[in-house]
Amino acid sequence: MTLASRQIGANLYAVDDSCTVYLLVDPATRTAVAIDAGSGTWLDQLASYSVDAVTDVLITHHHRDQVEGLPRLVASGARAWVPENEADLITDADHHWQGRRVVNNYDLHTDRFSLLGSVPIAGAMKDYSLRRIGHLDVLTLPTPGHTPGSVTYLVNGYAFTGDLLHSPGRVWSAAALQWSYVGMEGAAMTMASLVQLLDHQPQALLPSHGSPMTDPADAVRRTCDALGRLVAVRLGTPTGLLDKLESPYVELSPHLLMNRTSESRSYALLSDSGSALLIDYGYDLTTGIPTGGPRHTVRPWLPSLRALRRDYGIDRVEVAIPTHYHDDHVAAFNLLREVHGTEVWASSPVAHVLENPAHYDLPCLWYDPIPCARHIPDGTGIRWREYELDLHALPGHTLYASAIGFEVNGRKVLATGDQQTGGWSPDGSPEIPNFQYANAFAADDYVASAALYQRLRPELMISGHWDPRSVTPDYLDALTSLGDEVAAAHRGLLLPEDPVFIGAVRITPYRVDAVDGRPFEVRVSCAGARLVLPSGWKSEQLDDHLFVVVPHVDQPVRRARIAAAVTREGRYLGQLAEALVDVRLP
Repeated sequence: MTLASRQIGANLYAVDDSCTVYLLVDPATRTAVAIDAGSGTWLDQLASYSVDAVTDVLITHHHRDQVEGLPRLVASGARAWVPENEADLITDADHHWQGRRVVNNYDLHTDRFSLLGSVPIAGAMKDYSLRRIGHLDVLTLPTPGHTPGSVTYLVNGYAFTGDLLHSPGRVWSAAALQWSYVGMEGAAMTMASLVQLLDHQPQALLPSHGSPMTDPADAVRRTCDALGRLVAVRLGTPTGLLDKLESPYVELSPHLLMNRTSESRSYALLSDSGSALLIDYGYDLTTGIPTGGPRHTVRPWLPSLRALRRDYGIDRVEVAIPTHYHDDHVAAFNLLREVHGTEVWASSPVAHVLENPAHYDLPCLWYDPIPCARHIPDGTGIRWREYELDLHALPGHTLYASAIGFEVNGRKVLATGDQQTGGWSPDGSPEIPNFQYANAFAADDYVASAALYQRLRPELMISGHWDPRSVTPDYLDALTSLGDEVAAAHRGLLLPEDPVFIGAVRITPYRVDAVDGRPFEVRVSCAGARLVLPSGWKSEQLDDHLFVVVPHVDQPVRRARIAAAVTREGRYLGQLAEALVDVRLP
């Protein structure tokens, strides 16, 4: 079967397969780079384009109509390049299919429209990166919408947009835009992706389904209008996302901005040098509160930084400091470092979590280690440009948190992350303590934080999810009362002796990557424990807390379980902690 095709530019062909496959030909070598794989049938007619071989294939997103032919391409010697956010759906398809919920399922991501089996790749295309692929320079742009991990490739002025849009005012699939059961996240994100794509002034938009669009501005305007109507009809209110994209910051002072584009607030401290320091930076420009999930459903990106350059003359984000380790506050830190050379500074306890997430059994961990250029001891300060910042331990919302104090434009400010809501008022509106037990909460944490606030006496408190709060003596006293109430509520509920409860005993690291027959160490937080191991495994106890474990398996094992069995004062309390071990063969 001969597939229809047409030439749409110099050495550029479009082939009508299960999706439109674009071939960028190098006449000097009679080779080509492909955009998407389709079914692979088009490989049978390479000679008609004066091509002997495809050196590389760039995948815009993971859907099966884009990648069905990828195994054939790789077998022919082509190098496969895929969006970083969706790489696991290509290279580890078996794991995805085994773990994907299909019963009582409220997750509407279209990740079941993906490869049936794994395919090896040459590498992942990182967001905002410029990379030489074959004979081409390729700029990869994050364009979530049709899928959270979709990308657009910008090559020689052409934007290969995948299924971001079909034609002016139309999309290839409305169902793909509904990521959650009651939302229209993909529609709003498509709008934001399209508007940002125009910043790069493409000469044409080349979709995976549809025809080339040679007036990108008109296509974007008409598609955003249509999607805006869809969102308003389904949700009963406009999305508002493009307004946030255009004006992401609220000026708290001339040199302190609050980013309002996400449910998790971040802040930009501006230097007269033309650089900025960010306090927190998780999921910029989102449509709701992050709920976690597989890596391919979670997408940090950097849209608000365009306004820092445009409106405030900021040419570089030099430093990012987290109030705590949760993903909605740090998800984009690695991306900031890769794209802008941003250094991450953190308090020593927070830095250890960021750099070693596998050590911890905690909620809201980011998937990858986040290297920290500075580890700052709690209770000490550090200078950045014209500012002095002090970091203080702030247990409560989580044990691994910092209050960050500084003075800007003559006002003392304290960033408190997610510690409390700031909702107290003298007329009776309550202050809500935002504690979660799994974050290693202790009953007196809010007593400690209230004492810290009384000592520091900030004039403005900025938080991770709520509006900034001007601080008065009455508000500080209310926080002191709140701390006492939190402690009293727990003292009245729990037994007077030191309680043992789920999470009080821990094994670290919690997730271990091991090799058959090779020893690894784990530490149990309480003395007097013994390890419970899979059959055939061995262990040796080196002291009250430290154990050496030697795994023995016949085949690779994922998430083998070991446990700490605890006896206290002669009473056996059970297996109170576990750790998970992946074991591979040598």
